[in-house]
Amino acid sequence: MEKLKILVVDDEARMRKLVKDFLIKSKFDVLEAGDGEEAVDQFYENKDVALIILDVMMPKMDGWEVVREIRKYSQVPIIMLTAKSDEKDELLGFELGVDEYISKPFSPKILVARVEAILRRTNQLDDGDIEVGGIYINQSAHEVKIDGEPIELSFKEFELLTYFVTNQGVALSRERILNNVWNYDYFGDARTIDTHVKKLRSKLGKKGEYIKTIWGMGYKFEV
Repeated sequence: MEKLKILVVDDEARMRKLVKDFLIKSKFDVLEAGDGEEAVDQFYENKDVALIILDVMMPKMDGWEVVREIRKYSQVPIIMLTAKSDEKDELLGFELGVDEYISKPFSPKILVARVEAILRRTNQLDDGDIEVGGIYINQSAHEVKIDGEPIELSFKEFELLTYFVTNQGVALSRERILNNVWNYDYFGDARTIDTHVKKLRSKLGKKGEYIKTIWGMGYKFEV
């Protein structure tokens, strides 16, 4: 299978190298750009870019300008990297069509996990089977087995479990889960997640203990 191309845009060469090394280890092809203008040029020269990792604060064109430019022509997934964790920035990013938002400093391993999760969601990464702690998920057939025994999950429960498993060890806020499992166009109460998690835990039996509650924030899946 041909390697998927990721465009990494950051004006810090050290940061680009760090991200690039981890992505290459995960079998991605990596293109680099050191400023916003170069990012746009690279994108137009390489129309097969599968995902863009984009810093906000950059010379020539900042990250927001790059997103605005690219969104005129393409819905390619974009992960924004930022030194700020300002809610206003985050909301602006989502309004402009950013798929994910990661604050610096971050774990490169978690960044790669986010890249893979987004590419799976946009059907660019093969829907492989996932097996963790006795839970087996067949993504293409939408089937789940616990210690070899099939269990019945609703569509949303299946998506929720897959999201937890592909973000193992990551603390996930309710808002983040809503945005990724229910998508950004869902305006209901974030507490709907608690109801789904309760049902999912019940269906997973003892494995339900893998879904840990983080009080006041959300959940973390840990085996």
